[in-house]
Amino acid sequence: MDTSEKLGLVLRPPTEELLIRDDLKKLFNEGRTIDHYIGFEISGFIHLGTGLVAGAKIADFQKAGINCKVFLADWHAWINNKLGGEIDTIRRIATGYFKEGMSISIKVMGGDPEKVDFVLGSDVYEENQNYWANVINVSKNLTLARVRKSITIMGRQQQEDVNFAQLIYPPMQVADIFAQDILLAHSGIDQRKAHVIAREVAPKIGREKPVAVHHKLLLGLTQPPIWPVEKDKLKELLSQMKMSKSVPKSAVFIHDTPEEIRDKLNKAFCPAKNIEFNPVLDWADTLVYRDSEAEIEIKRPEKYGGNVTYYDYESLSSDFASGNLHPMDLKKGVAESIVSLLEPAREKFNKPKYSKMLEELRSVKITR
Repeated sequence: MDTSEKLGLVLRPPTEELLIRDDLKKLFNEGRTIDHYIGFEISGFIHLGTGLVAGAKIADFQKAGINCKVFLADWHAWINNKLGGEIDTIRRIATGYFKEGMSISIKVMGGDPEKVDFVLGSDVYEENQNYWANVINVSKNLTLARVRKSITIMGRQQQEDVNFAQLIYPPMQVADIFAQDILLAHSGIDQRKAHVIAREVAPKIGREKPVAVHHKLLLGLTQPPIWPVEKDKLKELLSQMKMSKSVPKSAVFIHDTPEEIRDKLNKAFCPAKNIEFNPVLDWADTLVYRDSEAEIEIKRPEKYGGNVTYYDYESLSSDFASGNLHPMDLKKGVAESIVSLLEPAREKFNKPKYSKMLEELRSVKITR
């Protein structure tokens, strides 16, 4: 595979941003070993925006010859008071439910979880004697104002009251990259601030600038608080209405039952003829049609047009925009495709070993 083919895989949707294309092209051309990582705060159930969207990019990176790592950020979850703020619980969930959930998510999206390195944050910090020196070194190159602007990466707004430990969160996220010698940092677009800091700080502390890849955020199923929205404000709305585990009605989780999936899609926001902001279409495009051989089957009475099968997103969205495809029919068709896509995850978490992991998480206080 040549450099252009590798770049094509990295840039393939759901990638939204690459910092910087020329830097990655140089790494490929030089034949460098590229170590990737994506970090996850351990904070609850894995939904499609976490598992499948990230899993899709990991599959792409693997095909491009990149070494992939999933960083189980137990300290970050502890700092952010997730799972009741109990570090032992966080670590157990991280190496149990979360690792196994991400493994099957990667497999569902065409990757090989056996070739992914799952690493617990605590282990990295214990094995790297210079880790906390790196945190201080990064912090010395940041102002307090810059850190406060960056705490949005932990799901908090800048104006919110935070404790001192939470101010350490952004420098730690940057130090995680350097501690693992990462050349390709990966996250959702909402985490880009940490990667921009890493790229800016790297030359100041004698480290190599990491390339950063940011994937899109999958839309949640709920209706925006204000609708309709002016086109010039649509981009801002897209980032605000991402799928969130703290808003269960907005999300489908990887182990949801077929009935739960159908019910959530049935109640989803799906404005007729609107293809610019439509979570059901977004899921079809991002998740279903990622597989070039995928199809969405619509079953409906003859008086409403009869059954029809869509083999690509363009024909599906075109029919929806013209009104030839009703929102309810679209919801049902996409729901069945998601049900089918998640069958391996349901099978896994129905097995006693993994169902115990899921039940443990259900018993834990999940802090929003």
